[in-house]
Amino acid sequence: MSTKIPLHDAWSGTADCRSCQLRDSVLFAGLQEADFEAIHDPITQLTLKPGESLYRAGERGSRLFTLRQGLIKLVRYLPDGTQRIVRLVRASDVVGLEILLDQPYEHDALAMQPCELCSLPVQVVRNLSQQNPALHQELLNRWQRALSDADSWLTELSTGSARHRVSRLILRLTTEQDAQPECHLFAREDLGAMLGITTETASRTIAEFKRQGWLRELASNRFAVDVDALQQQFG
Repeated sequence: MSTKIPLHDAWSGTADCRSCQLRDSVLFAGLQEADFEAIHDPITQLTLKPGESLYRAGERGSRLFTLRQGLIKLVRYLPDGTQRIVRLVRASDVVGLEILLDQPYEHDALAMQPCELCSLPVQVVRNLSQQNPALHQELLNRWQRALSDADSWLTELSTGSARHRVSRLILRLTTEQDAQPECHLFAREDLGAMLGITTETASRTIAEFKRQGWLRELASNRFAVDVDALQQQFG
């Protein structure tokens, strides 16, 4: 579902960009109100349900996206039809940057959790980038972050034993919730597709970590994490 936000309303209406909780981390964080007055195409708010597609590999789009809430997987399909998850997109990340170079989208972008996004017209971003050095630098920072994430997936999550790969992913996904480290995991098929292991191996490894007490299930696919134990054993 999408909702168009006129730029005046983005500043003074119900969808107030100035009071957005991600204001300091989203792509337009460095812009002033005068910069927004030069924008004529509306920003669009999108919501996705788990499993819904944001875009497909090979499509030529005209918008890029800032993720406000949720989690998106970027997927490529191998010649035999199996999928490989090449990166996760998390809150405040920008996705679809390749269209700034007039390239088609490189991946299938699929929601893994309920997602909220801001959809940005690519020409608006191009124009503002030319006029605003802070935005241009932030775009470069986002490119570098995406490259670093891709390198991490190759070096940390695609090498070593299955136990090493699973532990590194858990540590990567762990956040502090009420002073307790927690991690949201996914379907075992997705874990396998992220780490290049079979679904059965992913299930066995998670079960082993639970028996060892390194993971304690709090709800479906939500775990308390013994970070010290995982770092000591596999970090």
